[in-house]
Amino acid sequence: MAEAEPIAIAAGGRSVLIPADALEWRFARASGPGGQHVNRTSSKAQLRFQVRRDRHLPTDVRERLIALVRHRLTRDGWLVIVGQRHRERPRNIADCVDRFAALVRAALLPPTPRKRTRVPRGAVAGRLEAKRRRSRAKSLRRGPDE
Repeated sequence: MAEAEPIAIAAGGRSVLIPADALEWRFARASGPGGQHVNRTSSKAQLRFQVRRDRHLPTDVRERLIALVRHRLTRDGWLVIVGQRHRERPRNIADCVDRFAALVRAALLPPTPRKRTRVPRGAVAGRLEAKRRRSRAKSLRRGPDE
């Protein structure tokens, strides 16, 4: 996969197309296996995406993506995804794109609304009974003058 291709992502009946110029690529020497060759090639891929200023994502999707990856954002609002699992640059690029697409796919899906449920009567009764037992045990430890 070349880094100059747009990324099409679809989930939950919605789709988004992120053009190649919205992504910034950087390459560096990767750590890990590769022998002497690892010292000569820049196979580590770093995908950078400006989440806060991007206009290709709908507002609700962008907000969910920011909430999803807020711990991975830089101060300037860049999402940085690093791929260095593989020995070849194209496989690391594909790995970065797959991980980025998975994040956007998760942000495309709206959160399911919470269904309110009632606490079962047995759970309330059990909690109150446990409190009574604990109170009784503590009261037995007290002296007669307290």
